[in-house]
Amino acid sequence: MKKHKNVEFNIKNVGETVVLEGWVSKKRNLGGLVFIDLRDRSGIIQLVVRPEQKDYDLASSLKTESVIRVEGTIVERESKNPKLPTGEIEVIVEKLEVFSMAHDLPFEISDDTTALEDTRLKYRYLDLRRNSLKENLMTRSKLMHTIRNFFYEEGFVEVETPILCKSTPEGARDYLVPSRINNGNFYALPQSPQIFKQLLMIGGMEKYYQIAKCFRDEDLRADRQPEFTQVDLEMSFVEEDDVISTTERLLAKVFSEMKGIELKLPLRRLKYNDAIRDYGTDQPDLRFDMKIESLNDIFKDTEFTVFGNVLKSSGEIGCIVVKDNADKYSRKEIDKLTDFVKTYKATGLAWLKYSESEFAGSIRKVVSDQELKRLKEQLNISENDLVLIVADKYSVVKTSLGALRSKLGHELGLVSKDSYELSWIVDFPSFEYSEEEKRYVACHHPFTAPKDEDVDKLLTDKANCYSKAYDIVINGHEAGGGSIRIHQADVQKKMFEALGFTLEQAKEKFGFFLEAFDYGTPPHGGLALGLDRLTMLLVGTENIRDVIAFPKTASASCLMSECPNRVDQKQLDELGIKINKN
Repeated sequence: MKKHKNVEFNIKNVGETVVLEGWVSKKRNLGGLVFIDLRDRSGIIQLVVRPEQKDYDLASSLKTESVIRVEGTIVERESKNPKLPTGEIEVIVEKLEVFSMAHDLPFEISDDTTALEDTRLKYRYLDLRRNSLKENLMTRSKLMHTIRNFFYEEGFVEVETPILCKSTPEGARDYLVPSRINNGNFYALPQSPQIFKQLLMIGGMEKYYQIAKCFRDEDLRADRQPEFTQVDLEMSFVEEDDVISTTERLLAKVFSEMKGIELKLPLRRLKYNDAIRDYGTDQPDLRFDMKIESLNDIFKDTEFTVFGNVLKSSGEIGCIVVKDNADKYSRKEIDKLTDFVKTYKATGLAWLKYSESEFAGSIRKVVSDQELKRLKEQLNISENDLVLIVADKYSVVKTSLGALRSKLGHELGLVSKDSYELSWIVDFPSFEYSEEEKRYVACHHPFTAPKDEDVDKLLTDKANCYSKAYDIVINGHEAGGGSIRIHQADVQKKMFEALGFTLEQAKEKFGFFLEAFDYGTPPHGGLALGLDRLTMLLVGTENIRDVIAFPKTASASCLMSECPNRVDQKQLDELGIKINKN
């Protein structure tokens, strides 16, 4: 077994004989001497092979990424490298053994590689040798260790829940697994352990957690994968504040041990409606200000037809103010911003610049001096400010300006990768209207408890029902979310009815779960943190694939193992499956 790490050795070990094993990161032949950078998981140490040594020719023939073992003596380096922990020493090789000679590489193994991501994903085992990915996975490992220690100290019980489950409606599409034994029937891979962790509370576990694999068949983004890992927890006899407080203590421990950052608790809380009003999103980046402002009062009597028609149709006129950066946005640049907001269904983007005590811009000639004066006062406009305005439906205004706010925050360098702002979004709606399905669906999931005062509205006023749900947001990313669950059978049945399930349908999909409510159910609630996303935020990458050992592409495929793939006819026949060829 390998006994030593490269970085264990330093100037204090000069004169010692060592045995080292690892990969040839780099090889150089200088003045007859062969210099080898030997890499193991811990880092680099320099080897020197002299011409008079018996393994000199073998050392000269080594290719990059070959795996070797050497025996030699540690000496002090003449030209030291302060960038390396081992930069003061080198090893004079006396014996060399090659475990495996590498072929020519498909790309260079370095953190600044120019290889396409698809190439790196195809040869992921090579990509993992890059220091940046290695450090990411080690951070992930440390994070999981920190999380487990926290829950152990808090008295939680770690329980594994099934991977082969029953397919249930709501949420994203399930990944289905055909059953050979029960031909014609299917398992579903869990989108979360939701039902099982609630059953654990009914079973009396009181405090449960799990680092759980979950699966969702949905469109992918830079921070989303078809299979992902979440830190899942559930607690009995709790209210919202109890779950939130526990999660805050966990995150405080994580940030203290992983980043040396001491979080100030309790964290800030924003109501869902307030977050949408001020930031246009339920996952706002609070590392910078730039709130969305309403201009309805300023233009309530306007003669500008476009704004007037929007207000007559109960729409919204909103804006963001880009402070002291108007000179950075030419007309051409603002046209690009206009195209950007149009992707969020906005009809256009009006703008005003303030320079030398004067407004100029696309709507300068169609709004009155009095309106401009009121706008300047309300928005506290000063020299070199840029006002960007969208007038449309309330949801379109908020969504488009929220996305624009985030874009500008990054473009203008208003956010730092080394800073963190955490907040809670609370008081979510119980339902959201699905244009695709033409009905109200659960905003979170069907087991989320409504606010006590809204229980009677479940069937009569869905648009104004709010829930005991909460999301934790870090730097503009939803890092996790949860809720207090419904524990009364009558309320759960009413929720199913509100979502359009008949009693028979509810029993067919959730019968075993509903039956459990008849045998004593404690008040309970919980939360799930996205482990992949939390790791992504801690290491400062924008791509979730950078923190997963063997990720899928945006098309949910693995270029390395070439899955998903076709199976032979015998397997299909055993499962009773016929493939329709289009």
